[in-house]
Amino acid sequence: MGPSMLIASCLILAVRTAKWAPRASGETTSDRDLDVEIDNAILMAGRVFGVLVGRHETLFPQKREPWFMPNDEDIPK
Repeated sequence: MGPSMLIASCLILAVRTAKWAPRASGETTSDRDLDVEIDNAILMAGRVFGVLVGRHETLFPQKREPWFMPNDEDIPK
């Protein structure tokens, strides 16, 4: 679920900071507000995934089933 968590966190962060004033392009100082928003976005995404996995576990199957079974023609000789 790593890539899904990253994408969800970035989307939440983008929505929450969309109306912020533009920042100076050369600024290298740390921005505490942005750090707090990043932490909040990660927390929200984690809670959403926790609820989804807990209540709708069919969305995230844990058992890996082979989708390809080679037959005699597929095995090199």
